[in-house]
Amino acid sequence: MIAFLPKLAHAAVIASLLVLAAPACSAAGQAAEAFPGGAKIAAIGGSLTEIVYALGEEGRLVARDSTSVYPEAALKLPDVGYMRQLSPEGVLSVNPGGVLALEGSGPREAVEVLKKAGIPYVEVPESFDHQGILAKIHAVGKALGVEEKADALADSVDAKLKSAESRTASIKDRKRVLFVLSLQGGKILAAGDHTAADGIIRLAGAVNAVKGYSGYKQLTDEAVLTASPDIVLMMDRGGAPDGAVDPFENAAIAATPAGEKRALIRMDGAYLLGFGPRTAEAIHDLAASIYGQQADN
Repeated sequence: MIAFLPKLAHAAVIASLLVLAAPACSAAGQAAEAFPGGAKIAAIGGSLTEIVYALGEEGRLVARDSTSVYPEAALKLPDVGYMRQLSPEGVLSVNPGGVLALEGSGPREAVEVLKKAGIPYVEVPESFDHQGILAKIHAVGKALGVEEKADALADSVDAKLKSAESRTASIKDRKRVLFVLSLQGGKILAAGDHTAADGIIRLAGAVNAVKGYSGYKQLTDEAVLTASPDIVLMMDRGGAPDGAVDPFENAAIAATPAGEKRALIRMDGAYLLGFGPRTAEAIHDLAASIYGQQADN
């Protein structure tokens, strides 16, 4: 089974992969206070930008980071750089009335400068699960002072997530999925626990083929064979080098059940791992690629 589900890609997706590769941290958000009414906001984190648009509050945005590639209209906003390599001068150059940042934005020194810049800095917690998405929506709504809109959006997203997850609830033969972030130099960089990839695989009713570590790490050939994946999942990177890599040229992957069937799924990274308003659709698409018609029974 080979399934290809390309979505609109953008070069900045490549930078966003490093965000998605990071393990989820404990909730450390500071979204206790709302931004001043009407304040223009710099959004740092693709899912936060998507949520702002989904709330109909895009008029509050004065800038975005390079991981914010959806919706397409967001690309017209000034780009203040990659969320893990922020420059305080770059962020402040757009004269924001506040900064709305996803947990993990950095570096730490830059965040400290922004927090002391005399404008509100709201950090939104990240966790790669159903409830984490709803929590982000509520946190953004509170920060923007639109709690009622956030409640409505969260209810809608919650219903969609439940529907998407229910499609695989009765499947007993859970497929083992190996998420490969990179194959540079023939070395397999794969997703472990507490990653966006691990979260989306589980939500789609499958099993992460590798366990025992958090984040992403290089796998030995022995580890790949032990993982015994049924399917390999990779990014469609919009023309980037890894987008054309055939994972089955790797001898270890080729020797797995996935390699024997050449079972490969590619999906757009921002769509697949964003954990925002579109995640229910991503779950549906991934589950359909893994299980076919079984996912609709």
